Amino acid sequence: MRGRLGRECVYVPSCRFGLYVALRHWCPPGGRVLMSPVNDDVILFVVLAAGLRPVQAPLHPLDASIDIAAVPEETWNSLSAVLTTNLYGNPDPAPELRARCDALGIPLFEDAAHAIGSEVGGRPVGTWGEASVFSLSKHAGAQAGGILSLSDTGLGDAVRGTCEHLLTAGRASSELAYAVRPYAEAAVRGLGLRRAARSATGLLGLAERDGIRMPLRPDALARAVGAAPDLTAFDPWVRVDMHTYRLRSGPLRLRRIRRRLGRLDRVLTRSRDGTELLSSTRWARPRAGSEAQPLFRVPLFVADRDAAVAALARRGIVVGYLYDPPLDDYAGEMFTDLSPAPGAARWFARHALPADPLRAREVIDVLERSGARPADPPGDLTRPEATSDGPGPFGD
Repeated sequence: MRGRLGRECVYVPSCRFGLYVALRHWCPPGGRVLMSPVNDDVILFVVLAAGLRPVQAPLHPLDASIDIAAVPEETWNSLSAVLTTNLYGNPDPAPELRARCDALGIPLFEDAAHAIGSEVGGRPVGTWGEASVFSLSKHAGAQAGGILSLSDTGLGDAVRGTCEHLLTAGRASSELAYAVRPYAEAAVRGLGLRRAARSATGLLGLAERDGIRMPLRPDALARAVGAAPDLTAFDPWVRVDMHTYRLRSGPLRLRRIRRRLGRLDRVLTRSRDGTELLSSTRWARPRAGSEAQPLFRVPLFVADRDAAVAALARRGIVVGYLYDPPLDDYAGEMFTDLSPAPGAARWFARHALPADPLRAREVIDVLERSGARPADPPGDLTRPEATSDGPGPFGD
């Protein structure tokens, strides 16, 4: 990763852990962080755990990147930091955000979990901010590990020391479970037992999400906010889908991660090819004049997203990385500053179907056979009063 980015890189057990370390290093508690409302809820809780106030940004409706021009000037002047998302690998406008942050004297953080291999402004995503975080569970497929990248090479030892202080001890049982997981998942797929496996997970109390978003539990969350900054207080929210997020990595994890990273360039080539194919379909709305990036997922826009998800599931294609409703509709103004123009985020969250470019031909075949209809164009959703799609299901 140092070779790819030309920056100091620190291995961390997860992207979310690395982001927490970066926020704590640069941002004193009580600060305000501009972020995207179309993002994993875990990221909202990481920002809260660091003792910071999330501020939801207006977005461009076709790639969910931050719409810089739609952010009110008074909001810019109140910020302590900006956090990009680079959703599905589509880059946020990092050069412009870098210039804004420099003018304000605040740090820029890049969440590049989906964006290994993506570029913006002629540079890799993750090379514009004071810090950036990468997930090794996405393109690399290692199901563990992350990278915290730093613009200042002199900070490596200090950041490693912070990580050591926050890590929990590794466990032999966790290493064993990690080692056998790929074989168990392959057996489930081969025997057609996905539905039974999901049912068993629910009966054992291991399923922490009934829907796309995890339960907010506002009373308990308010108590955790009162204890922030404190990662342990937020553990019930931050650990969802990855209970090993702050666990010290053992040799089995590190060995598999090295093997997976050795195949990364081949995966990125296949991802770029699949992205080009999906971007040529009637459900796609790619950026005009832009070259295909090796996206982790390609957002296709369908009128009835839930029906399309069900049709793909019948083919054995599980659609994940859905972020509906947007975070401000999900969390409310008790836990975040609401976007001044929420329409674009709501439209994207409701209609985006994140398609795996490695299975592009299968996805296209299913959508064609099911008669999936492209979503109507979003129109002008950048105005504060533009709420034609209505609030998300948890809004009011």
